[in-house]
Amino acid sequence: YWQAKFDSDTERQMAVLLERDDDVHLWMKPGPGQFKIYDADGGAYQPDFVVETAREKLIIETKRKSELEDLDVRRKAKAAVLWCMIASKHAATQNEKPWRYLLVPEDAVQPNATLDGLARTFTQQPDMELAARYELDEAE
Repeated sequence: YWQAKFDSDTERQMAVLLERDDDVHLWMKPGPGQFKIYDADGGAYQPDFVVETAREKLIIETKRKSELEDLDVRRKAKAAVLWCMIASKHAATQNEKPWRYLLVPEDAVQPNATLDGLARTFTQQPDMELAARYELDEAE
């Protein structure tokens, strides 16, 4: 797109970072209803960015540092991490790229930051109990 709307300057800075990163093949800031993840209670979550690199696909959420432990932010992150885990398992069966979820604090989105560096630092790992429950449900 030749124009994009951002909800914060941090999102705009992330877009600049993605644009200048040679490893990024594609990125988008999903529009209303374009990309949603649903939690266990049916609550919808639309991430800030969906990114494809040479090696993987990423869902990226940027937040103020003070919001990182907010219950709603954690609920959405948990749903997105589970989504990425399930999508990665499916991608593996199709010989496609795996998915990963990043929850990035605003102060980390700096002019000298790289997507690889942010991914190494801010990748959210799946809750092992949730992952185990999914594995059991999948087997049934």
